[in-house]
Amino acid sequence: MLIKQELADKIVEQVGNEFAASAQYLAIAVYFDQEAMSQTAGFFYKQAEEEREHAMKLLKYVVETGGKVVLPAVSAPKAVIKSAEDAFQTSLNWELEVTGQINGLMDLAKKQNDYLAQNFLNWFVDEQLEEVTTMEKYLNLVRKMGDKNIFMLEGIIARAG
Repeated sequence: MLIKQELADKIVEQVGNEFAASAQYLAIAVYFDQEAMSQTAGFFYKQAEEEREHAMKLLKYVVETGGKVVLPAVSAPKAVIKSAEDAFQTSLNWELEVTGQINGLMDLAKKQNDYLAQNFLNWFVDEQLEEVTTMEKYLNLVRKMGDKNIFMLEGIIARAG
């Protein structure tokens, strides 16, 4: 076995967190779909798929390194999204939380002198920079636009995609 079970367990726990993030982004995508903001909905549907891919990447790593896997329960998403600002604030909060979780995994990998895991987790560390800065950018734009001009976001997201 190339991975210590303690780290394997923590990575599998993160699998659940990533699936929960996917569900949260689906809930946000549905909100924007129901608000007739298809570009913004599409952005969040894509985010949901990315989070699912992250979960699968983590899961496969544990399997490949010989760790035991017991899939965790996945927490339900925040049930009600009240506004575009709420959606992006929820997303930013989630990404900041995930950044802390990934950093915790990296700390454990370093403590265990698991260089394979550190190398693997570096991708997630880099990914979190992108995720946090993207959500911060859109949250700032949404706040500047206000509710009255929120449909401008559609064009911005369409051009960015």
